[in-house]
Amino acid sequence: MTIQRLLILFAIIIATLFFYSYSASSPKTSKPPDRANSSHLSSQGNHNRGQQEIHTIPGMPPVIDPTNIYSEAAADKLEPALNNIPHRVYVPNEWDGTVSVIDPKTFKVIDHYPTGKGPQHIIPSWDKKRLWVLNNEGNSLTPIDPLTGKPGPNVHVDDPYNLYFTPDGKYAIVVAEARHKLDFRDPETMALKFSVPVACRGVNHLDFSIDGRYAVASCEFAGKLIKIDMVKYQMTDSLELGINSMPQDVRLSADGTTFYIADLMANGVHLIDGDRFKIVGFIPTGKGAHGLLPSRDGKKLYVSNRGWSHLNAGRHGQGSIAVIDFATRKVIAQWLVPGGGSPDMGNLNIEGSQLWLGGRYDNEVYCFDTNSGKLIARISVGDHPHGLAYWPLPGRYSLGHTGNMR
Repeated sequence: MTIQRLLILFAIIIATLFFYSYSASSPKTSKPPDRANSSHLSSQGNHNRGQQEIHTIPGMPPVIDPTNIYSEAAADKLEPALNNIPHRVYVPNEWDGTVSVIDPKTFKVIDHYPTGKGPQHIIPSWDKKRLWVLNNEGNSLTPIDPLTGKPGPNVHVDDPYNLYFTPDGKYAIVVAEARHKLDFRDPETMALKFSVPVACRGVNHLDFSIDGRYAVASCEFAGKLIKIDMVKYQMTDSLELGINSMPQDVRLSADGTTFYIADLMANGVHLIDGDRFKIVGFIPTGKGAHGLLPSRDGKKLYVSNRGWSHLNAGRHGQGSIAVIDFATRKVIAQWLVPGGGSPDMGNLNIEGSQLWLGGRYDNEVYCFDTNSGKLIARISVGDHPHGLAYWPLPGRYSLGHTGNMR
């Protein structure tokens, strides 16, 4: 071997060693990590799943029952660690910048405190250790200790309209509606890790596929949905819902096959095949369809109809609750708010026997008996109550919003 060839070989070795040394020591950036090569994803899709095993993204808790993703949020599944948590209903009053705290046993407001400007929703953390108040206009989050029911110091977060958590619990996802992006943050400190821009005016609510591989989000002011790859952390597709459309809440069916999308202007719920990202049906539910909550047994879906098909409405609208049977995809009951009202977002109690909802335009909170459909309590709170949270709730982990438990 000549001296020239030896020098070339030596240069190649040095360059290779330098490359690997640089790759190992280079600092992390805000670029989303790509875990596509390390994930174990189902290639069979969601159709005709039966009892087949669901191959989730790494770190996500396993799917116990593929026919009912809400099986671990059943009435008898409250974790023992939450037994000493006082049962409370936390209500964010958007125009007051306050939170009202209700004792669900007495139906009375027992506490009331300021949090920040424009609180929109109250969100259980992925690990269920705290509640977060989303002060949207105040650009902050207020932590609440569920044991005491008291708030802690605010944490600065830009434009927190809504809040979700990745199914593996690795990131909090702040839905920055006005900024047209999803901010992925540390779920404990809320420090920003990276952002995912989305072509979605009014990005609003979302839910995740059964395996955690992707999410579907609503674009309130664009009349469409978007699909987000949760492996590569990027928007991959969009789906138009029509001219007279204002999509709101998003919730996956119990069998994991279909996304239900509440539509305020269409007065009903769109059915979306998430894998193919196609519209497969529509169910009329009532005027101003807005919030979606599955029953504790995963057999029914409660749809809160706000009573108005537009924003900034008045009091005493045609508020109602529609009950959809997941198996037949039909409305099996309709509960009216006596005298009118504006049922919005909320949750069920642990047993699933009570449905608690904020009355957005009527400055009140509603509690419905889910067995009879009757309104059993109507409680005055602050100005413009929005996404209230009932706590504690059964479930292994929280995906966010007002308590999307799995």
